[in-house]
Amino acid sequence: MHDLAFVIAGFFVGFVVGLTGVGGGSLMTPLLIFGFGIKPYLAIGTDLLFAASTKFGGVLSLARSRTIDWPVVALLAAGSLPAALATIWVLHSIGPADPAVQAVMTTTLGGALLLTAAATLYKAIRGQNLPRHLAPAELALATRPRHWTQPVLFGAAIGSLVTLTSVGAGAIGVTALMLLYPRLPLPRIIAADIAYAVPLTLVAGLGHASIGSVDWRLLGTLLLGSLPGIWLGTCPWVPVAAIKRATMLPAPTIVPYRIDASSRMRPAPPGAVPGTMSPPPGGSRCRRRRQAT
Repeated sequence: MHDLAFVIAGFFVGFVVGLTGVGGGSLMTPLLIFGFGIKPYLAIGTDLLFAASTKFGGVLSLARSRTIDWPVVALLAAGSLPAALATIWVLHSIGPADPAVQAVMTTTLGGALLLTAAATLYKAIRGQNLPRHLAPAELALATRPRHWTQPVLFGAAIGSLVTLTSVGAGAIGVTALMLLYPRLPLPRIIAADIAYAVPLTLVAGLGHASIGSVDWRLLGTLLLGSLPGIWLGTCPWVPVAAIKRATMLPAPTIVPYRIDASSRMRPAPPGAVPGTMSPPPGGSRCRRRRQAT
């Protein structure tokens, strides 16, 4: 019975990740800890590898569509990966099963979830004002931070937070990128966030595995449900209104800015850069079909 519940949980989280690109850690980790009673260090370590697996396919699609700004990803990774390794070293030195460490994990997780809620609200408000498309020359300027140390330091903070809680690489990372690159279109911000989250969660997850903080059987069961969930979440015929009600996510920005390979989006004007796309005049194909019926 528990295995079936894990499959269903994996399917739901995979569906949300496939739909929006974010939400894996902030949904799965609390569900495992508070819903299924999994010990915090096992839930966090397992969810990190779960997140790396579920988002890897999205990175391939985004790379093929040339939506990822790799210089942005490189600066974030330069801070996040060393911070993740340093956090794993601290956990290894103290012991992840230590009651004090688990108390810190759960307390930090609560704070991270509050930050995620605030970041999601900020993205819903601020995301509407971001540009939809940029010319190549404008994009080159938009991908330059005020100083190269800023994304590195933000990456380090998020790397430690993600390694300690498995939460933060989604909504918090998108919000940080919106602050660091205020002229970058939201679809490209989300693409960069997904791209750097994969190596971060993979390194952190393998680090947790090296200290015995991963339940491999649980990971396999979750992936058994998440893979079809991701496929469904990326299908263009999923009704938009039903998605908004089911996921309870901020509708103004998340659904219109779907950037997976199967999105039906109107190309940007001539001279714009791939990935800076705007919704079609009549909404998505799903919405037009629902209105017609």
